[in-house]
Amino acid sequence: MKDIAIVILNWNGKNYLEKFLPKVIAYANDCRIILADNASTDESISFVNQNFPSVEIVINSSNGGFAKGYNDALKIINAKYYLLLNSDIEVTENWIKPLYNSIQDPKIAGCQPKVLSYSNPDLFEHAGASGGFLDRNYFPFCRGRIFEKFEKDQGQYDSEIEIFWATGAALLIKAELFHLAGGFDEAFFAHMEEIDLCWRLKKQGYSFKVVPASKIYHVGGGTLPYLSPRKSYLNFRNSLFMIIKNHQGLLLPKLMYRMLLDGVAAIRFLIRGEFKHFASVFNAHVATYKRIQPLLKQRKEIKKTTQVFNATGLYNASILWARYFKKIEKFSELNKRFFK
Repeated sequence: MKDIAIVILNWNGKNYLEKFLPKVIAYANDCRIILADNASTDESISFVNQNFPSVEIVINSSNGGFAKGYNDALKIINAKYYLLLNSDIEVTENWIKPLYNSIQDPKIAGCQPKVLSYSNPDLFEHAGASGGFLDRNYFPFCRGRIFEKFEKDQGQYDSEIEIFWATGAALLIKAELFHLAGGFDEAFFAHMEEIDLCWRLKKQGYSFKVVPASKIYHVGGGTLPYLSPRKSYLNFRNSLFMIIKNHQGLLLPKLMYRMLLDGVAAIRFLIRGEFKHFASVFNAHVATYKRIQPLLKQRKEIKKTTQVFNATGLYNASILWARYFKKIEKFSELNKRFFK
C-alpha cells in the first residue's frame, strides 16, 4: 500500500503525537506517513524529527485551520490516495487494508473506518461513528450517534454500507478526486468541511462508504471542546454555508426554514442561560449574510459541474422530530423507508 500517504494535520499536538504516533507507524503497512504542521509553536516538529525520523514533515506557513491546513499540505504531496488522520486517534492493527480494498471500486471516492470513543471504548464517537447521514433539513447524524446520544457498539452497525458523508477524522480519499473537487472549502476553517466535500463529489455521481472492519479510537474535542461556543458558531455557520452551496432545489424556502430552526435552537440556549451559545447562533447568521455573494457564486459553479447527484444517505424526514419528539435514540429505530 505504498500508494497511500497517511497525512496527519497537527497544531501544537505534541502530547497526542507522543501518545498515538507510535501505533500509526507500527500499523502503517508500507504507507508513507506525513506530518502536516499548521505553524505549531510547541515542540511538535523537533519531537518528531528526533524520535520518528521516518515521518516526513510538511510545514504550513500559518494556521489556516483544518481546511486550509490540509489543502496547503496536499498540494505538495504526491500520492494516489490520501489517508487523512487526526492526531488524537489510536489506530488498530490491520485498520488500513479494509479501507484500501473498499476504495478500489471506481465509484467510491472515499471511505471511513468505524470510529469509537477513546475514553469510552464501548461507545461510538461523535465524529463519524459508523457512517454519516443528512436529514431533509441537512442536519448531520451517524449510525451509532444521533445528536448527543451515543450508542454502545455491539456489532449492530458492522455492515459495510454506502453513506452520505465520511468523517474527516479518518478519511481515505482518492487524491485525484480530492483535487478535482477543489479540496476543502477554506472559508469553513474547521468543522463540516468534509461533509461539504462529500456532498460536492456526490454531485459528480461518486459514493462514500463506511468500512467497520477497520476500527479506530478517537479522543475528540482536542482542538475545540464539544461544548465550546466557538465550535457551536462554526457548526451553525458552516451548515448554512454548505446548504447555500449544495441544496438541489429552491434555495430561499429551504434556507429560511433552516434558519428558523436555528432560531429555535438559539432560544433554547437562551432559556438555559447559555448566552455564549446563543450569541454563536446569532453571529453565525450574520457571518452567512456577509458571505452570501461568494456562496451564491460557488453555488452557480457547482451547478455547472453537477452530473448525476448520488443522493444515497439522505434521510427524507426530520432527525430533530425523530430525536426530540419521538424520543428515538438509536439509528436502528429510524424508519428505513425515509432513507434514499
